[in-house]
Amino acid sequence: MEASGLDSEGREFKNAEEMWRAEIGDGADPHKKTDWYRKGVGYWEGVEASVDGVLGGYGHVNDVDVKGSEAFLKTLFSERFVDAGRIQHLVALDCGSGIGRVTKNLLIRYFNEVDLVEPASHFLEAARETLASGKLMFSDMHKAANFYCVPLQDFTPETGRYDVIWIQWCIGQLADDDFISFFKRAKAGLKPGGFFVLKENIARSGFVLDKEDRSITRSDLYFKELFGQCGLHLYKSKDQKGFPGELFPVKMYALTADMPKRVLGARSKMQANRPAVIK
Repeated sequence: MEASGLDSEGREFKNAEEMWRAEIGDGADPHKKTDWYRKGVGYWEGVEASVDGVLGGYGHVNDVDVKGSEAFLKTLFSERFVDAGRIQHLVALDCGSGIGRVTKNLLIRYFNEVDLVEPASHFLEAARETLASGKLMFSDMHKAANFYCVPLQDFTPETGRYDVIWIQWCIGQLADDDFISFFKRAKAGLKPGGFFVLKENIARSGFVLDKEDRSITRSDLYFKELFGQCGLHLYKSKDQKGFPGELFPVKMYALTADMPKRVLGARSKMQANRPAVIK
């Protein structure tokens, strides 16, 4: 990525390569990269396991976020799955699941099984307590199935298990090389016709590095360059609306491992559609 960027302390970088060399080294010292990830998880381990905690003090955007995600997901269901998925046993993976906010409010209503993967153990335990304890009354046909306490750079999804792999407000924790290797591994976790949904903060140009939580906010162009290196195809994208103006814009991407094609029996509406923080 050749565009310039900066970090939260005001340091400017001429490109992403310069920034990554400064942050994780050039590979000669593997401990530097390990330290990057350790500090990132350490930040989240100090955050309260609540909606307001995982949303960085912006818990009030939860409803708007879920509504935007649901509208995007429903469009994808109608276009990608026969009979909008109503006759299939659907399985999703919630990456960087935190306390299970996205699973609880969205995914478990559309998928028969949802697996959660999250590196902060107190977040995952909060998710397990909420989703697997019977506190929430879901149909027997809709459940949180597995809880994996693993960082994404070390996680390999089960082959051919998932219809959708949902990745929201967590991919910024990964360095570019681990971003690419994760998606390359995760592609094998998709069923035929399955897809990824990536929902993330978007820098207006280049990138912004947060030194506190060790995360990077990438521009739309930066993401698209990485998608190409992952061998992913952009099926559809949409801007999240209704977030406070002080936050980063937020964008949703639907990505496929194969060239996008219409599913027999699915509706063929093709519409694409802007805003803002978070995990």
